[in-house]
Amino acid sequence: MERNHLIKPTLDQDYPTISHGNGIYLYDTDGKQYIDGSSGAVTASIGHGVLDIVEAMTEQARKVSFAYRSHFTSGAAEALAKKLSELAPGDLNWSFFVNSGSEATETAMKIAIQHWQEKGFERKNRIISRWTSYHGITMGALSMSGHVPRRKRFVPLLEDFPSISAPYCYRCPHNNETSGCKLKCADELETAIQRVGSENIAAFIAEPIIGASAGAVTPPDGYYQRIKEICETYDILFIADEVMTGIGRTGKMFAMEHWGVTPDIIALGKGMSAGYTPIAATMITDRVMEPILKGSKSIMAGHTYSANPLSAAISLEVLSYIERNDLVRAAEEKGQYLFKKLQGLAEKFDIIGDVRGKGLLLGLEFVSDRVSKTPFDLQIGLTPRLVNKAFAKGLIIYPAAGAIEGIAGDAVIISPPLIITNEEIDRLVMILEASLDELQQELHAEGLIEDMQAI
Repeated sequence: MERNHLIKPTLDQDYPTISHGNGIYLYDTDGKQYIDGSSGAVTASIGHGVLDIVEAMTEQARKVSFAYRSHFTSGAAEALAKKLSELAPGDLNWSFFVNSGSEATETAMKIAIQHWQEKGFERKNRIISRWTSYHGITMGALSMSGHVPRRKRFVPLLEDFPSISAPYCYRCPHNNETSGCKLKCADELETAIQRVGSENIAAFIAEPIIGASAGAVTPPDGYYQRIKEICETYDILFIADEVMTGIGRTGKMFAMEHWGVTPDIIALGKGMSAGYTPIAATMITDRVMEPILKGSKSIMAGHTYSANPLSAAISLEVLSYIERNDLVRAAEEKGQYLFKKLQGLAEKFDIIGDVRGKGLLLGLEFVSDRVSKTPFDLQIGLTPRLVNKAFAKGLIIYPAAGAIEGIAGDAVIISPPLIITNEEIDRLVMILEASLDELQQELHAEGLIEDMQAI
């Protein structure tokens, strides 16, 4: 056998080779079909093989693919920034283009700090973030992330940013029932600010719906209204990490619209290009940009491929495609249909403890005992076992394990392309059901669960 030269996620694992994609389906070189039930990494929102995007890609490539942003702007980048400002709530009228979600959140952090520096507040340079969160893999973005398994290897190099609990209603950090919730998890932000001192804090960052670190954890009503109120009271910027939730995924163009809250800064990624090119953005309000425009007139950030014409043209066509085909509304409607189907699975399988999410960003959390919500130990490997069983049967789902301090907690994200039909949802759920059936029976045989319901 030839040696490997490509570093893959797991070095000793054999991966099938991708051949092509069409709609919600991917095909490997052996001809096997997979339902892309996670849109890759919650990215391929318009499906695969869309010719409109290929044509826009080709047209721009014939003109110019790259020009360095310090030398030129481009019609594609200017049009994309204008389009995003039209789509975004409030006065989020400025966009800084980068290549990935990690870069977008790190740029958001830097802009927040620079905003206060330009106003003369040099000490306002800390970021408050939440545990059970993931904002990216660069050192700055990882410092803001509160996902213990991803942080663990690099803790000595990271800033100590995560400070408050997540709005994790299924496992309320304050042991409240949702009906009696007084948003104590939001009030933790005020306590953290008082402990550190608002004069030292530039911004608070949060995912509107928690993605990779917990599996579509959705906050209670009123949470973000309270968060925004606290930020304004203490003169702290609010950064929404919409890398996973943005551009229609949750049934709104931006997930923060569900709560009627406009952040000061938004990080975008994945859905901006639907996987057709690497591109991401940091969006900034007029208010945040004002002291920079009056001061240095330059954002202290940048990457070689930032705002390159090819990626900008592709992203612009993706946004146009989403609008032309009314895919934001489709995400809401198909999400409601899929949510009901997943609730049906929860009635059949004891190991499903919670079904949650919005639009087509939905999650399942698994427990060994539904009454006590006792999680499985991570060593059991429940999440990868389910992901692998589904993959073998032709369904791709996204793992989200380790939410409980990195020692427990199993969840998956179900997030198919926004173009999925009800019939395709039915097929997705059928494969997922077969995978869950096989897994639950294995766990019962291994003595890891008791009193399994008849299926």
